[in-house]
Amino acid sequence: MSLKDFSIQLYKIGAIKFGQFKTKVGIMTPVYCDLRVIVSYPEVMKRLADLLAAQIKTLNNIDVLCGVPYTALPIATAVSLETGLPMVMRRKEAKDYGTKKLIEGVFKDGDKCLIVEDVVTSGSSILETVRDLQNEGLKCKEAIVLLNREQGGFKILESKGIKMHSLLKLTELIDYLIEANLISKDEREKLDKYLAENQLNESILNKAPAVDRLKLSFESRSKQAKNPIASKLFQIMATKKTNLCLAVDVTDSAILLNLAEQVGPYICALKTHIDILEDFHENLIAPLKEIAERHDFVLFEDRKFADIGNTVQQQYSKGIYKIGTWASLVTAHSLMGKGVLDALKGAPGLPERGIFLLAETSASNSLITEQYTKATLKLASEYPDLIAGIVCQNPLFLDQPGLIQLTPGVKIEEKKDSLGQQYNSPEAVVVGQGADVAVVGRGIIEAKDPVVAAKMYRDLLWQAVSKRVEA
Repeated sequence: MSLKDFSIQLYKIGAIKFGQFKTKVGIMTPVYCDLRVIVSYPEVMKRLADLLAAQIKTLNNIDVLCGVPYTALPIATAVSLETGLPMVMRRKEAKDYGTKKLIEGVFKDGDKCLIVEDVVTSGSSILETVRDLQNEGLKCKEAIVLLNREQGGFKILESKGIKMHSLLKLTELIDYLIEANLISKDEREKLDKYLAENQLNESILNKAPAVDRLKLSFESRSKQAKNPIASKLFQIMATKKTNLCLAVDVTDSAILLNLAEQVGPYICALKTHIDILEDFHENLIAPLKEIAERHDFVLFEDRKFADIGNTVQQQYSKGIYKIGTWASLVTAHSLMGKGVLDALKGAPGLPERGIFLLAETSASNSLITEQYTKATLKLASEYPDLIAGIVCQNPLFLDQPGLIQLTPGVKIEEKKDSLGQQYNSPEAVVVGQGADVAVVGRGIIEAKDPVVAAKMYRDLLWQAVSKRVEA
């Protein structure tokens, strides 16, 4: 009766929903269990802690508890208070300050840890938690969950040496709600059919991401971008049908303005190295901004910030260039860590700005390592509202459609210059390497007719995007 009453409570607070929903593993389900709402109902949380504590008493030799982040953390806390068992906490990512621990709390090597989870479909989240706990010397052989969705998670965990205990199975929960006349028997029939057709096995743990940005249109990705400049850039690309970024690495202001005016209709962004202009004057900025607004492209200063936070903030907002007042996009290295991003985010200037972090380079013999690239992607994930995209040479983040891959080094005629810059064709960069925005410099600015060259690169790059999406 206590489980039946508890099931009714879950339904009444909206933790159990019926319709069509996508699960973490990417499949649709007619029943969604949104147990995060329990934190807003203390009496339901107390009941859950009582039920879990009663079952934990039947288990032997439990030293500590650990909730799977993040939904199960408050559940584990409530159970810890109810049982008196100490708790440790796993972070999804280690801090880069203080103790830099991934597992917080007090424990001894060899302590037996009981994993606490809310819902299990495949068991992947439990296995991720077990991996990190075991790396710290804890022993993990059992897990206790509120709800077993009965889709194979129990067997998958068992095959990995984890015994799962559950308060409720999904079919039991539905039966309780039918008995209470809260739902019709039709829901059980739908569920039985769904479970029969959607059983999972270990292969799901290695499944490709449910979302592949390479197959999505720029228009749809604009709605998924968390950075406003990334969203704007996606919209420009979709509207103008161009993913061409022009790199105007020139030393004369008049040439820069003329190229911006001539090529503006065919590009989505204009990338500058403003500090190489030999005749820079602040009066340059107003006409440059006017051209960008009229031709609908984004101004992008390739500053590659890489210094302590205070210096970066000064470089961005002050000096003769005052980059923050006109460049919606800038580049930065991740070498100096969060300080650079915090400085750019807090600097005065544009109300909306975007940053491209450099994860890879088109220069040969670069010292960038695979470890550095992975650390850069991790850093980007911690600043979703600030990071517009990643500068790289490979499709590193297929499951993050809101980020833009910017790839330099596009030129049709050449493969390499005398200073180590490597070039690739438009199709190779977009289809093969995963670029969303491709950067072309000398292939246009040194062409006999920059307008003709820009049209050609625009068309070739857009054809490659269309080929990639439709493939």
